[in-house]
Amino acid sequence: MADRFATIDYAALIDWRGRLARESPFLERALASAPSRRILDLGCGPGEHARLLASRGFEVVGIDASASMLQKADAAISPSTRFILGDLVELDRLADGRFGAAICLGNTLPSIRTRDGMARLLGALRAHLLPGATFVAQVLNYEKIFATGQRHLPLTLRPSDDGTLVFLRLMEPRPGGDLIFSPVVLRYRPDADTPVVLEASERIEVHGWTRPELDALLDEAGFPDREYYGSVSFSPYVIGESPDLVILAR
Repeated sequence: MADRFATIDYAALIDWRGRLARESPFLERALASAPSRRILDLGCGPGEHARLLASRGFEVVGIDASASMLQKADAAISPSTRFILGDLVELDRLADGRFGAAICLGNTLPSIRTRDGMARLLGALRAHLLPGATFVAQVLNYEKIFATGQRHLPLTLRPSDDGTLVFLRLMEPRPGGDLIFSPVVLRYRPDADTPVVLEASERIEVHGWTRPELDALLDEAGFPDREYYGSVSFSPYVIGESPDLVILAR
């Protein structure tokens, strides 16, 4: 499978300090009653959440399908972290033992495009979680995106050694709840003769999982108790307004 994170340096386009500051209180509350300090990080990316959780005394096992992302995660390796390369749908063979909680943050789940694949992941996850463990899942609010015809996410601007990097994410809905994501990186140098230059772009196919779809799958997998939020700031989930759908499932 092609590494869709190899072309664009997503890690450099994220303000990790700001993001972790926003997410840390939410994660602290969500994991406060974890029956074990062993945590599963699904779609761990460059390991920033693993590093955060390890600093709070957790033992973290991160899984990601991107070899380039896991190369960046090497910087987060400590005695309390371990990273595994693999497809999340193969969780049943990738993970070993049981965990006190699992997180899947940053719109990772849409990379699983079929109902069978998601059911397989959630079933394996249920088997690897201890009784009372919480699964923290975050996706974009696709109910809002589909209803409003939203075509892009907010621009991200990041300073670089040579101008400003502009991160644009375009979206094109497809039948059946699928989308074409087109991440684009531009370099902006206002004083140059050509002030905007295309650095990289990709075409990524995803499925926009909605709350009703995920509810049915979580019920089938054995996660009957759920809390819903519209962001990691504990705001309520409002279909037509919330930027995200965040689920705490047990």
